[in-house]
Amino acid sequence: MRRVELEATVRGEKAREVFDALLAWERYPELAPHVRATTVHRSVPGEGGSSSWELYFRSGLLSWSEEEFFDPGALRIRFEQTYGDFDEFRGTWQLRQDADDVRVRFDAEFDFGIPSMEGILDPIAERVIKETVAWAVTGLFPDVTHQERLTPRTPPGKSVSPVVSATAEDTDEHAENTPEG
Repeated sequence: MRRVELEATVRGEKAREVFDALLAWERYPELAPHVRATTVHRSVPGEGGSSSWELYFRSGLLSWSEEEFFDPGALRIRFEQTYGDFDEFRGTWQLRQDADDVRVRFDAEFDFGIPSMEGILDPIAERVIKETVAWAVTGLFPDVTHQERLTPRTPPGKSVSPVVSATAEDTDEHAENTPEG
């Protein structure tokens, strides 16, 4: 299984407010250019939710539906694919108040179930997922820093967010996942 990890610090915010904002899956298409669409089937209030996602991936779409489990007391969101293009896909968002800032950690594991293609598909999917999370967190809050410097690639036909920039060469769908750090 391939792992995706991303850590960010949201400066000057309260953890519960960051938690609530991250759950606004319907906003992700406007925040992250890789996201073509999200459909929220069920969300807060409640202990769980359900949503469907479509991300631009190579020359097509990567899509799945997931169940989400919300634990506001532990500042944790857990998700697991119920149907979609992955053979397996699951992960967590974990938040922690750190003085005036909030530490956000995203961890996910995925497997397409196609061993002969993992060398091609996995690095691209890892980059797309990681960049989607980075764009969303950066778009939701005015002051965010990421543990590693990312150079997001914008999918063809999508506009670039004013918060994070990309160059024309960053849209090459065959480029390797090479975040600068």
